Amino acid sequence: MPESKYRQQTIRAPRGTVLTAKSWLTEAPLRMLMNNLDPDVAENPHELVVYGGIGRAARNWECYDAIVDALTRLEADETLLIQSGKPVGVFKTHDNAPRVLIANSNLVPHWATWEHFNELDAKGLAMYGQMTAGSWIYIGSQGIVQGTYETFVEAGRQHYNGTLA
Repeated sequence: MPESKYRQQTIRAPRGTVLTAKSWLTEAPLRMLMNNLDPDVAENPHELVVYGGIGRAARNWECYDAIVDALTRLEADETLLIQSGKPVGVFKTHDNAPRVLIANSNLVPHWATWEHFNELDAKGLAMYGQMTAGSWIYIGSQGIVQGTYETFVEAGRQHYNGTLA
């Protein structure tokens, strides 16, 4: 059984110039994750929900703790891989590689149904990251409006001769 998604804990990102990770390249994603779960930002931070009812920043609290631990220990030549809100590996890369790679809710078309996703979520095998919650970049409604706009523009380009007019 997966660990509970509920924990009575208040998350606040560090402020100022003191590092809690080994470099600013890992401090930045750590603070982004924590800022998304700040009670002044998150819809339901005790369940890791940033917005949208189910848009979580981590799969569960065990995964959140493991992500924070990995980010604080990550070296300048390592990359953390996150799969649907769970840290699945730290790889030796190089100092110009991304520090974090995130892939959320990737299902092949045959299995990409809400029913199947909800089964995986209930088993603790997936999470829904919404448009920005799972990638730790939620900046409020303006980010969602921008993402929605870009989605409609691309739909117009691909399916309606470049316009939605």
